[in-house]
Amino acid sequence: MLDLEGQGVRKAFISGLGGYVPEKVLTNYDLEKMVDTSDEWIRERTGIAERRIASKDCATSDLAIEASRMAIERASLKPQQIDLIICATVTPDNFFPSTACQIQKALGNNTAAAFDLSAACSGFIYGLSIANLFVCSGAYDHILLIGAETLSKVTDWEDRSTCVLFGDGAGAVVVSPAKGESSILSVHIFSDGQFSDCLEIPGGGSRNPCTHDSIDKRLHYIRMKGNETFKIAVKSLVNASVAALEHNKISAGQIDLFISHQANDRIIQAAAQRLNVPAEKVVINLDRFGNTSAASIPIALWDIERQGKLARGAMVLLAAFGGGLTWGSALIRW
Repeated sequence: MLDLEGQGVRKAFISGLGGYVPEKVLTNYDLEKMVDTSDEWIRERTGIAERRIASKDCATSDLAIEASRMAIERASLKPQQIDLIICATVTPDNFFPSTACQIQKALGNNTAAAFDLSAACSGFIYGLSIANLFVCSGAYDHILLIGAETLSKVTDWEDRSTCVLFGDGAGAVVVSPAKGESSILSVHIFSDGQFSDCLEIPGGGSRNPCTHDSIDKRLHYIRMKGNETFKIAVKSLVNASVAALEHNKISAGQIDLFISHQANDRIIQAAAQRLNVPAEKVVINLDRFGNTSAASIPIALWDIERQGKLARGAMVLLAAFGGGLTWGSALIRW
């Protein structure tokens, strides 16, 4: 956790914001033709109506590059002015080189440092903690932080319990030295590895390398223990949010927007109710985009900004949980 409010050092803020989602829409009615499910069942249990799906030749970096260019432009910068590129993803283009380096190449920047970050659906919050630290310390001036996923590539389209959940997309922000009152007030990150088997892709790494047997066992797709994950998710979102509120000595009533990782409507609503955040302040767009993992929070920010609902001065609470298990929060004065 980093808090530099009132300490006489420079602060960081989000100077640019961008997003990008594939054109292809996969609706619940489309899924009815693929697996034993129904639009009513999916909506009732998740709140999702449709999701975006990348084409076969589209990689995670392709989505990230579009979101990044938009964020850099809106920060009134040129790509060469970016000092560090962080890409939060669990669906990298390759094991190596990093997807961040692929993004760097496409942007025409050959001076920035670049690396990927793996914290599953909490990846954007984890990345924000790093970007905030680097900018506030003076190590870098402009950091490009991206959350990007092509989860359709690792979704088991024969598993009706998980294939209805995920979508593809990318969101990006530029974190720069703060101007005026807008700033990142604090970031809080947590993890507990004892629940690592609740949400995972078992195959593909050094534990279960790619073999004919691992492919036959479908180990290279997302696996989730739904009931266990649901319970932990609500608790994690609430605890992370309370950490941010208490640290900054504000109440939930002072929050203008609550933007949670877009995993499940019931999880988000349960967390908001426990925090006493009014429904009108809760941002939900998973009905249109599904669960996009590390991309979900920056996509939500981009989505509400283009709708004119993200005003300067707004107090924005971000919260996420993901595989690991990981969770975190951030409080931002927009």
